[in-house]
Amino acid sequence: MKVVIQRVSQSSVTVEDKVVGSIDKGLTVLLGVGHEDTGEDINYLVDKILNLRIFEDEQGKMNLSLMDVGGQLLIISQFTIYGDCRKGRRPSFINAAPPQKANELYLAFAQACKQKGVENVQTGEFGAHMKVSIVNDGPVTLLLDSRKKY
Repeated sequence: MKVVIQRVSQSSVTVEDKVVGSIDKGLTVLLGVGHEDTGEDINYLVDKILNLRIFEDEQGKMNLSLMDVGGQLLIISQFTIYGDCRKGRRPSFINAAPPQKANELYLAFAQACKQKGVENVQTGEFGAHMKVSIVNDGPVTLLLDSRKKY
């Protein structure tokens, strides 16, 4: 699994002019699922994301986690994270998981975040054309890969 994480002061996702998920202070997670991903990838990333110290403490240092600040999560499925642009001019998505598997792991990822104690976990709508609004706080944007390739 690959994710793009953005620390946000506000974020929302809209499908067909209807807001389907919205958060205030927290993280927007753009989640890409690959062919080889399993529950182990979910466990690794959920633990990493929830405990990553990227929120500021009283001294203005990034020293607090999402769990420390009681932050919220907006999780958006985004297969384009697996787009390979190394050859040609059109991205290849052959490394992205097929839709059924991707949706199952996406839902399991969101459920795992809830089970770990995040009180407000919002999601987009899998497979839908979504408009995502992100007010990046910092800005802070990080990339994570459960296979630890970066």
